[in-house]
Amino acid sequence: MIHRLEFEDLVRGALREDAPFGDPFGAGFRQEARGVFLAMEAGVFCGGDVAAEVFRQVDAAVSVTFVEEGRRIRPGERAGEALGPAGSLLRGERVALNFLQKLSGVATATARYAERVSPYGTRILDTRKTTPLYRALEKYAVRVGGGFNHRFTLSDGILIKENGIRAAGGIPEAVEAARRSAPHLSRVEVEVETLEDAEAAVLAGADAILLDNMPPETVAEAVRRFGGSVFLEASGGIRPENVEAYARTGVEAISIGALTHSAAALDISFELLP
Repeated sequence: MIHRLEFEDLVRGALREDAPFGDPFGAGFRQEARGVFLAMEAGVFCGGDVAAEVFRQVDAAVSVTFVEEGRRIRPGERAGEALGPAGSLLRGERVALNFLQKLSGVATATARYAERVSPYGTRILDTRKTTPLYRALEKYAVRVGGGFNHRFTLSDGILIKENGIRAAGGIPEAVEAARRSAPHLSRVEVEVETLEDAEAAVLAGADAILLDNMPPETVAEAVRRFGGSVFLEASGGIRPENVEAYARTGVEAISIGALTHSAAALDISFELLP
């Protein structure tokens, strides 16, 4: 679930961006009309509450219904309906579709990965590589698609990456600095690119290791050597074609930035009925 407070202002801004001075054409159509949202390709539906908020802000007289979040939709299937003044439907359709297409695209991409690793119990995680101001929505779509959220913001946990290690002067120094500044319940994770650095992070007392851009064989070795003592996560260069090979290594989680930064929008259309 996602609360309306997490997207209400974003919807308001999107409507202002799309028609700052109203719709000079559609405003004249006050007769009742009905429209349908149609899936033009197969995917996982996501974003119905956000699209409904679009029409609520446009005109409270519009009523909208959608299929349930996370439902598999097929080409030609109705994903939702809207009833209200024709001008209001015209005013809200593009903004509503923008949200629906983007979020359904993220959910669909996530489901593609999650299905391939489900036999192994591996979690698919997102990252902070999100569209500015869309993070709450995109991370919600990841959950709808069967994935899990990594840290939500930079404030939520400590993931020491390459530049952080350089700033601290090394892995042991970075972990020590994190321990000094981290809240008591925060986990400290270190991103590494070699098994030697992974060992250094483990010896320094890291709680979790992100194995970055390692082939599955190296990840499997890391699981064998360190799996009993720290949480292991793989990331970098992971695609639908090779994600199962990574899951077979026994790594606990796989984080994929492409879930949010590169997911293709799902093709959904809106059509007024005659």
